[in-house]
Amino acid sequence: ETSAISCSPDVMGGTPVFSGTRVPVQTLLDYLEAGESIDDFLTGFPSVSREQVIGFLEQAKDRLVAAAS
Repeated sequence: ETSAISCSPDVMGGTPVFSGTRVPVQTLLDYLEAGESIDDFLTGFPSVSREQVIGFLEQAKDRLVAAAS
């Protein structure tokens, strides 16, 4: 399974971004915390695919569940 996110010193100084983009993952989290929808985020950042957003959220969920058990 390909990771939805990547970190590279050459891209945004190593900030976690959606793979193949310069969009920080934190930007999605900021949108969601502000009550915006995934659709709002995708409209604002068309270089990110819905599959990447869902993949990231699935990976985050799996890690949280694993950490809690």
